[in-house]
Amino acid sequence: MALICLAKIEGIGLTSVFRYPADRLPVAIIVALTCLDFAIYFQVEQSWILLVFWLVMMIPKGKIGAWNHHHQHTPTFKKKPLNRLLELSYALHTGATTNVWVLHHTLGHHMNFLDQQKDESRWQRKSGEVMGKIEYTLNVAATAHWRAYHVGKRFPKIQRAFLLYTVLTFLFVAMLTWFKPVQGLFLFVLPMLCGVLLTSWATFKHHAGLPTDNEFAASRNNLNRFYNITTGNLGYHTAHHYKQGVHWSRLPELHEQIKDKIPEELISSGLPVGDWIRRKLAS
Repeated sequence: MALICLAKIEGIGLTSVFRYPADRLPVAIIVALTCLDFAIYFQVEQSWILLVFWLVMMIPKGKIGAWNHHHQHTPTFKKKPLNRLLELSYALHTGATTNVWVLHHTLGHHMNFLDQQKDESRWQRKSGEVMGKIEYTLNVAATAHWRAYHVGKRFPKIQRAFLLYTVLTFLFVAMLTWFKPVQGLFLFVLPMLCGVLLTSWATFKHHAGLPTDNEFAASRNNLNRFYNITTGNLGYHTAHHYKQGVHWSRLPELHEQIKDKIPEELISSGLPVGDWIRRKLAS
């Protein structure tokens, strides 16, 4: 339905509400998933169907975290009310509410990723050792909103919006869960919790264990086409950190401009699961 609505919008010339045309299709898909969630919420009563739907959609919805990330770097729409509505959709899938990644990630991690004493997504223990992946995931997920709040002390206007929309989102989810507990649990509560965990899990490989004295050697890059289609070119990670304000659709072009500065071993083209299997077989 969201795709049909988008086609109608294109027909009457309202796609000018988007800052970049490349955002239209991913936004349509994500909003369609939100509509599907609410359709199931109101129509489906069987617990086993809700359980299966949650399990089947866990990984696809986990990918939405990447698009939420892009949105909080470069807002999708020209109008703030549309961005706020989209952020509610993102939050219901990923657990990341309005401005949480603006504070934690854009104004935090991107400023501090070369300093493991300050990095909001730090992968290094106080001893200097590299955290294990599970340790890192739990650490970042559990502290994400608190660290966002802490960064927000330097940006009170952004912090106020973060607090307001976080409270409103959680109240909305609480209301949905109170009205239909099983549906609320499987369609919203669990996906939001899993979304924060999966986002944290996915970011471990971006920087963990790499040098922190050279921005071109501090990120791993994955040029796999499927990976970048589903994450909005998140695999061009050095380029993303080099100029974080560049829209995701333009990262491949920026990567071409700086790739000679990136160590070859930090550029791969396999799916993450394939890379993991190869590492395990080699160890």
